[in-house]
Amino acid sequence: MLLRRLTLCSRNHLDYRRRVCGFLTRPLTQVPKGRAHGSSFAHRGELRQAKRIVVKLGSAVVTRGDECGLALGRLASIVEQVAMLQNQGREMMIVTSGAVAFGKQRLRHEILLSQSVRQALHSGHNQLNDMSVPVLEARACAAAGQSGLMALYEAMFTQYSTCTAQVLVTNLDFHDDQKRQNLNSTLQELLRMNIVPIINTNDAVVPPPEPNSDLQGVISIKDNDSLAARLAVEMKADLLIALSDVEGLYDSPPGTDDAKLLDIFYPGDQHTITYGTKSRVGIGGMEAKVKAALWALQGGTSVVIANGTHPKVTGHVITDIVEGKKVGTFFSEIKPAGPTLEHQTQVARNSGRTLASLHPDKRSEIICHLAELLTERQEEILAANKMDMDLAVNTGLLPAAMLKRLSLSSAKLNSLALGLHQIAVAAQDSVGRVLRRTRVAHNLELEQITVPIGVLLVIFEARPDCLPQVSALSIASGNALLLKGGKEAANSNRVLHQLTQEALSMHRVKEAVQLVSTREEVEDLCRLDKMIDLIIPRGSSQLVKNIQRAAKGIPVLGHSEGICHVYVDSEASVDKVIKIVRDSKCDYPAACNAMESLLIHRDILRTPLFDQIIDMFRTERVKIHAGPRLASYLTFSPSEAKSLRAEYGDLECCMEVVDSMQEAVDHIHKYGSSHTDVIITENEDTAERFLQLLDSACVFWNASSRFADGYRFGLGAEVGISTARIHARGPVGLEGLLTTKWVLRGDGHTAADFSEQGTMKYLHEKLPVGQPLAGQRDSN
Repeated sequence: MLLRRLTLCSRNHLDYRRRVCGFLTRPLTQVPKGRAHGSSFAHRGELRQAKRIVVKLGSAVVTRGDECGLALGRLASIVEQVAMLQNQGREMMIVTSGAVAFGKQRLRHEILLSQSVRQALHSGHNQLNDMSVPVLEARACAAAGQSGLMALYEAMFTQYSTCTAQVLVTNLDFHDDQKRQNLNSTLQELLRMNIVPIINTNDAVVPPPEPNSDLQGVISIKDNDSLAARLAVEMKADLLIALSDVEGLYDSPPGTDDAKLLDIFYPGDQHTITYGTKSRVGIGGMEAKVKAALWALQGGTSVVIANGTHPKVTGHVITDIVEGKKVGTFFSEIKPAGPTLEHQTQVARNSGRTLASLHPDKRSEIICHLAELLTERQEEILAANKMDMDLAVNTGLLPAAMLKRLSLSSAKLNSLALGLHQIAVAAQDSVGRVLRRTRVAHNLELEQITVPIGVLLVIFEARPDCLPQVSALSIASGNALLLKGGKEAANSNRVLHQLTQEALSMHRVKEAVQLVSTREEVEDLCRLDKMIDLIIPRGSSQLVKNIQRAAKGIPVLGHSEGICHVYVDSEASVDKVIKIVRDSKCDYPAACNAMESLLIHRDILRTPLFDQIIDMFRTERVKIHAGPRLASYLTFSPSEAKSLRAEYGDLECCMEVVDSMQEAVDHIHKYGSSHTDVIITENEDTAERFLQLLDSACVFWNASSRFADGYRFGLGAEVGISTARIHARGPVGLEGLLTTKWVLRGDGHTAADFSEQGTMKYLHEKLPVGQPLAGQRDSN
């Protein structure tokens, strides 16, 4: 009986331990495959494959700003991220500082309490302001704080059903073979049991670090940076995340004017950086971190140094790094053959400024030359496009609508060339155009003139024809341009970009248009808020939404959805209705300006016109999704619309009934996306009222929604269609890529001249825009 009870208790304890440690909750489907150890990851995107990860928490991360006590909120966030990755099936280890700070807090409290008691006994009252705390020895603080620090970690991880274990090490544990093997065996067993080891140097007994004591091929345990590196290599970890109080590695000391954060650091670049002072706490500085990182990298472990103290990023810094996002400095042994994105952006900006300063005739010449190249080099372009098309068809990954967008033809290229010639003409009156002129006072003259926005980032999917269009608009407006195309059009984009740079070379501004061909993720591109001035997405509504969500501090020009409506009024012409509705829906159903909802006036129900609309849809194989009101009127049963706000992008559309033009407007305002909406009617008053009331970017009367296009509007081309209400709306052509600046020409004027004691008065006289101003003065 006793044996049975012991067995049951043992089983219950094991079952409980398994639940607590996460054996039963680990989602095995998320376990990364890992890799053979020996070489580090070459790119950030590969960090998603990391299975064994070491997270090093520097003293500045763990402690508060007053250096007495722990940053509990920060630690809680870090613990949550580590536990999340552990429960995904990864093997997590933490190398932590903080024992000295935690012990210092405890000892200071005890000393102050003891002093206050003694003073109360001697003087009868507290004299806390007169009390002083003696200098506390670090090893004593570590001894007093280590158990409390571990208890804190254990309590925090318990909230996520994750077990922890404390491991204290010294330098000897790595230099002595037997101790090193024992340490390795212990850690391996802890990881096997899904336990997170919390590792720290045994600061209570460790001797002071000796300078330059590293052995050949072995790094000494001088601080937690070297400990984490040595541990990561010893345990064959895939990734070491070193968190400190700086964003990463800079090419010069952080805080200096020219300091630049390095996204990627290569071992050969060590001579290009200079180091600043150490952090406010701890014994390791950035130089120690770099040395430890390079040692770990040489041992086959990838390394990222990042900020673990910033309140805006602490909550996801570790998980962001593991997801491959551009956080901190990534150490890589493999230097890419091409330029970095940052370099491309800087080169584009510099060349773009030269482009903006060219005479308008020269910018027009570049665009005309590009148009000629599109027709002269058609065979080369179409051959590259055929490679993309063949690959897309063979893989079967692209839907029919995207295949149509991907395809180029001689007719398409000829049409592109015509559009570019239109842009070349418009370029003559773009940059430097005077919009407003004012004589502020005598010999004080003001102009508002058009200027480029700066650096544009255009992200587009399977539409290679987008590349020359957007390039021409950027050239005409004097903007630098970064292009990020979809991989499905890689060959087409490469050839079209080469032709664009060939045209730019005629006036030595070849680098103003750059094609981003690196492995950069879209989210990483959207974080370059100090280098990119405007992002323009061209593609699916999901692409636009993702970019709008990812953009941090960079304006995004675009529309998230193209839910376009056509309203058929009771006084509509039968012929016009059938013609316009067919074109709006069936001409190119994947386009963002295609009709997605058809609204019909109630009086049209049970009339020949309604039957003709239904017959036309059947002939064109358009699937109808009936709105709730329409469904109640119909004798046949079409598919019921799951939503009145749907973008189908195919031969499908929603149909609904309204009682009046005003109800149609209200419906569009509620369910539309402010893209393009149409009324079909012969009543001019009704039409004008519709055009006035509706606040969409494009509103049409008796015309197909497919006219919402830059080329059809006579803009030559468009960079996109905007549903925003600031800067540009509708098809955005050349005008939408310009902003303005104010130029004031004076003659020693000061604001004090116009004060009560001054001698001058404001005139604010409006001058004709065409009147010459620059270089001229009043003769009076």
